[in-house]
Amino acid sequence: MTKPATRIQQKNRTAILQAALDVFSQYGFRGATVDQIATAAGLSKPNLLYYFPSKAAIHVALLSSLLDLWLDPLRDLDPDGDPIAEILKYAAGKLDLSRDYPRESRLFANEVLQGAPRLSDGFPALKTLVDEKAQVIRTWAESGKIADIDPYHLIFLIWAQTQHYADFDVQVRAVLGHDDPYPKAAEFLDHVLRRTLTP
Repeated sequence: MTKPATRIQQKNRTAILQAALDVFSQYGFRGATVDQIATAAGLSKPNLLYYFPSKAAIHVALLSSLLDLWLDPLRDLDPDGDPIAEILKYAAGKLDLSRDYPRESRLFANEVLQGAPRLSDGFPALKTLVDEKAQVIRTWAESGKIADIDPYHLIFLIWAQTQHYADFDVQVRAVLGHDDPYPKAAEFLDHVLRRTLTP
């Protein structure tokens, strides 16, 4: 039986993961080093390696928790709810994640762009959930509650539309020339999806 982590162990583990998120977001997996992460966490390298045996182990821990966070809004899609309202709520939740967790979004995007070598174990769960929710959307479409639309490509559209604001934040702000693109993005996304989904 594994002993529960002490308060200090929990604090150090959290500090390592937060520091790693900063370092990986700035340098990518290949450019980041254990020494950089240890320094950012305020720990010695041997102390860090007590909690995580390698840079890859830290990266996998971050990606695993991130995948759970990323999937939560999709899990919340309620088959018994109002279809358009449920899809709009899902899109708004994804946009909120991009606003509130931009470093995490970029970390995830970089991993996928590299072929997801440390995330592939999580893809079966991702596929199972997307298949399940795609069937819900398909059922809504077949019953005439929403427009006849491919559920997978609708989900891909929402991912692309929302995560763009985190992954290309510098470009978005350079073009718009103001600090907070999210209120208008939310309004636009709601408008586009509502028109697309209305039968």
